[in-house]
Amino acid sequence: MGAAIALKSVSPVKVEDRKKLDIRAGDVVRIHQKIKEKGKTRLQVFEGLVLARKHGTEAGATFTVRAVLQGIGVEKIFPLYSPMIDKIEIVRRSKVRRAKLYYIRDKVAREQRRQLRKMTQVSVSSTSDADDQAEAAAAETAPIEAAQPTAEELKAEVTSESEGATEAT
Repeated sequence: MGAAIALKSVSPVKVEDRKKLDIRAGDVVRIHQKIKEKGKTRLQVFEGLVLARKHGTEAGATFTVRAVLQGIGVEKIFPLYSPMIDKIEIVRRSKVRRAKLYYIRDKVAREQRRQLRKMTQVSVSSTSDADDQAEAAAAETAPIEAAQPTAEELKAEVTSESEGATEAT
């Protein structure tokens, strides 16, 4: 009466392995993502902190990863069972008290503002015009420095004045 139907997985992803992976908020993960360019595929690694995990282990499960690349915060949302993800590695696991770590965005922004307050403004140029200007500025300050008396000259003046004061009395 009933015919047995063999169930086959259509996806190239090992679903059971991804279910067992147990990615949580607070983990630092390294994702090897397949990128298609000009008919070729290459692997690109994205490493960052997991901010959120959504939809558990169901087919539409996703996780959000945040990384700071070249000083800019970048967040990517990865589908857990995506065939474009070659490998997911858990690098480090941290104990966190929240299920979603969205506050990290604000925390990092606050730290950046604190660091900017501590910085001093400096203007540095690498053009040849700036070198010419620096030489001109050095030439202008050199005569001024020469006009100022040295420490030995000041001592000589003080001793001569004190001798003159003692002779007058």
